[in-house]
Amino acid sequence: MRTEKISILNEVIERVKASDFCFVLNYGGLKVTQLMALRKELNKLDTRAMVVKNTYLGKIAKDLGWADISAMLTGPTAMITGKGDVAEVAKVLVEFVKKNAQASVKGASLEAALLSAADVEELSKLPSKDAMRGMLLGTLLAPATSLVRVLNAPLLNTLYALKAYAEKKGESAA
Repeated sequence: MRTEKISILNEVIERVKASDFCFVLNYGGLKVTQLMALRKELNKLDTRAMVVKNTYLGKIAKDLGWADISAMLTGPTAMITGKGDVAEVAKVLVEFVKKNAQASVKGASLEAALLSAADVEELSKLPSKDAMRGMLLGTLLAPATSLVRVLNAPLLNTLYALKAYAEKKGESAA
């Protein structure tokens, strides 16, 4: 292999290793403006899209110990790598594919597990990490909130009874 190719391959390997996820996208038939629009959306999520040769991606998969991805290695291929909320990136990709029929998601690698295109579609339906954290926090706080309500109930009932008595007393005096 020529030194330029080795250098490119090493750069791609380092990018994949430094990322939390790696999506594989078929971009065949897209115009440059469409691909640039996708890159602009992905940059907002601290994610990068990179056109990569299928042979390079095959070598990367082999070096990183991924399962057989030969089915993904057909046609023009771009890989999307980055850190952060993988569900948000999946949403952007699925939305992009819906708008651009020429493109398609081939699959992804997430924490050393390979995902199919259908798995990526399901991943895009998940709420974001912040929404999930909010749901978890609400679930964790629910028992404490219920306990506070139960402990406050006798005091509130007493206050309501005193208020009703005061109102009744005020009506009889008038």
